[in-house]
Amino acid sequence: MSATSTQPKSGPSIISAIFLALVVAALNIGLWWWGNRPHGPEDWHGQINGFAVSLFQRYQNPFNQSFPSDDEIDSDLKLLRQYTGRIRTYSMQENPQVYRLAQKEGLKVMASAQIDTRLENNEKELETLIAVSRRYPDTIERVLIGNEVLFRNDLPVDKMITYLDRARAHIRQPVSIAEPDYIWLKYPELADHVDYITIHLFPFWNGLPVSSDERYSVAVHAAEGAYNAIKERFPNKHVVVGEVGWPSNGDRRERAYPSISNEAIFDRQWLIWAKHNNVDYYLFEAFDQPWKEGLGEGRTGSYWGVFNADRQPKFPFIGPVTEDTGWPWKALAASLLAIAPMIWFGIRFSRFKLTGRLFFDVLIQLACGLIVWSVTLPFNFYLSWVDWSMLVLLFPAQVAILAILLINGFEFTEVLWRRKWIRHADLLPPDPAEKQPFVSIHLACYNEPPEMVIITLDSLAALEYENFEVLVIDNNTKDPAIWKPVQEYCEKLGPKFRFFHLEPWPGFKAGALNFGLKETSPRADVVAVIDADYVVRADWLKALTGYFHDPKVAVVQCPQAHRDFEHNPFRRMTAWEYDGFFRIGMHHRNERNAIIQHGTMTMVRRSALEGTGGWSEWTICEDAELGLRLMHAGYELVYVDELMGKGLTPADFKAYKSQRYRWAFGAMQILKGRWSWMTKKGPLSSGQRFHFLTGWFSWFADALHLLFTLMAIFWTAGMVGLPQIFSLPMQLFLIPIIGFFFAKAIFGVVLYRARVPCSWYDTIMASLASMSLSHAIARGILHGLTREKTSFVVTAKSRRLGGSNFAAFAPVREEMLMFLALTLCIIGMAKSTAAHFTEGQLWMFILSAQAIPYISALIGAWIAHRSGDKAG
Repeated sequence: MSATSTQPKSGPSIISAIFLALVVAALNIGLWWWGNRPHGPEDWHGQINGFAVSLFQRYQNPFNQSFPSDDEIDSDLKLLRQYTGRIRTYSMQENPQVYRLAQKEGLKVMASAQIDTRLENNEKELETLIAVSRRYPDTIERVLIGNEVLFRNDLPVDKMITYLDRARAHIRQPVSIAEPDYIWLKYPELADHVDYITIHLFPFWNGLPVSSDERYSVAVHAAEGAYNAIKERFPNKHVVVGEVGWPSNGDRRERAYPSISNEAIFDRQWLIWAKHNNVDYYLFEAFDQPWKEGLGEGRTGSYWGVFNADRQPKFPFIGPVTEDTGWPWKALAASLLAIAPMIWFGIRFSRFKLTGRLFFDVLIQLACGLIVWSVTLPFNFYLSWVDWSMLVLLFPAQVAILAILLINGFEFTEVLWRRKWIRHADLLPPDPAEKQPFVSIHLACYNEPPEMVIITLDSLAALEYENFEVLVIDNNTKDPAIWKPVQEYCEKLGPKFRFFHLEPWPGFKAGALNFGLKETSPRADVVAVIDADYVVRADWLKALTGYFHDPKVAVVQCPQAHRDFEHNPFRRMTAWEYDGFFRIGMHHRNERNAIIQHGTMTMVRRSALEGTGGWSEWTICEDAELGLRLMHAGYELVYVDELMGKGLTPADFKAYKSQRYRWAFGAMQILKGRWSWMTKKGPLSSGQRFHFLTGWFSWFADALHLLFTLMAIFWTAGMVGLPQIFSLPMQLFLIPIIGFFFAKAIFGVVLYRARVPCSWYDTIMASLASMSLSHAIARGILHGLTREKTSFVVTAKSRRLGGSNFAAFAPVREEMLMFLALTLCIIGMAKSTAAHFTEGQLWMFILSAQAIPYISALIGAWIAHRSGDKAG
């Protein structure tokens, strides 16, 4: 049994690693190509009939009274004059110089008065329209009184008719009102008060798709149908399409996807169809307007322009269209970022099966691709300072998520696709009595039911081993009725069993064990530790002490296991939850001599224990710290996956939570106390440092989950209450989180089915038990990072919470509050306009996923309450 998995690397293994990495890198480039392969909508030649325009520059906003200058407007109009001879405006008071500059460029204008609920402003708009129409009779060819006023339900139809009649009385140009097609069908009387009909056609908002596979897509056919329906309903009126277009970015709408290629396909197909059918239209819109994001259309509102906000064309009107013209260098960057780690992994772990090496190479490449995508994607959006702030805060969290995914993926790969375990230990043939190491078994207990401890003592008395003693160390149990029966029973068992009662005594369990070291027989070569609820196998010592004949071995560790749980639903789910680590994680760590030593079913070489300082009383996880200390001293730790003893699971959910909190808190104490050991090259091997740094990353994920949940609750409240300030998170933030959630769930279930001998039902219930601990672990991690000490709470094995059904939830009050808060957030989002957007729906999905650990805790607490004291 070797201490590491390092092997001489042959030429074929190096060539194989390079070849596999190059194949995966090529597949990555192929995937980027596939997602950006050119689309071929029919070419468009000629002038565009007209453009709807808002002439605000990228960082200008009418709500902030930031308006374009004459030079900026003139530059825009010069650009548009190359494509069209007509424009459409939306307000008479914003940018009034447009009409003078349009006359200079020879552009015809459909001028619009902005009409809404502000009646005084409506008067100013109407008066200005009348005056400007008279001043520029050749430039302003027709006018509009309001834009989607009836659609927004700003004013009643009779009020709009009054405005229309007034405008027609004072303006010589044709007069209309701009509304979606169905509004004209709903209020046909409007047609009697206009000179022409102006409709808006947006198949995108109806969730209809575009396609380059047909001459006209479903979306264009829908626009055609709506246009023809208006023509048929009002045969004596000229029909103008005041707005028609497609967004290049933002939120998906059912089957309608905003993208550059889809915008190009729809616009080019529409232009061809409109020319063929002699349709009068204004393409919506000329330039992207970032300020429109907060106007009720979500992020999509900013991306309807044929030109971006920097006045660059998004797509050509002739030739194929590529979604992301920068994809080649992004694909190459992702491949170059991944190539060295993939080659290193392929060489270092050439002992893995080909499937495993391929799988992990793909995982590395995926992570690098996501990093490149996450870094570059924000530049496709017009982000506010709030968005950039969120990006700066969450990008490190995304990197952490990818790191956790790779760490979990490595465990997944090694467990499933190793050819064999390199460091594997079985039971040994028993030594002759004269060669048996003398073992001092230490049993520390505090306030434990005497009948439970007596069962453990009986199992020790039945050991098939000659050279051993048992030290029962009761520390700080105040009630003599609890510790006296144990003392009396030890006296009955004979001189091998010695009992000590310590009161008061410092150091918790570690303090008691250190006392035991001082009282240990001078003959003892090995110190064994078990918990007070364990029943050990008779061959425990005789089958394992032979490993101590190797002077490099300091620890022989067996799994924690449980008994009497089969017919108790709560104990059953927790028993299988514990089993996962010992069947999966311990084997994975054992490959690099990096197991977590546990304070039960463990045997330690006495000289190594005393020579490195005994049990550490500065941490409440003295067992794990001892294991790390012995590795640092250069010793081997042997893991034998054989159930040599079984104890009791925690008695109720409160005990289950407090135990995991203690482990998480203690892990952080060790991480802080031994940080230099894990981060600097020294006695610990790279594999040992890797496991002791990353082995707790899944628990860090629980801490991140809590912090992210609190942030999500705050942000959701902002989006519901103050949507003008708090915008929907970008898919950039959401997709990696959702992917991590599914990947982690899949990894866990697959590994359980492969390694843990339980049913599908037990697998699901063990997963529920694991998730129910997330909040307790998160609190343990955060407290452990910010506090020096906490109380050592002994895990109760023989009691449960009683009382009313409501009392069942007393241990999970915080989880209940978190679940209620998330539920309110989901309801608030569902009732808000954000629910109509893809990002809003993704956010609600994430909130639901965030709620799973909290509802799991509630379910676990209820199961524990209902299970009672049933035993197997």
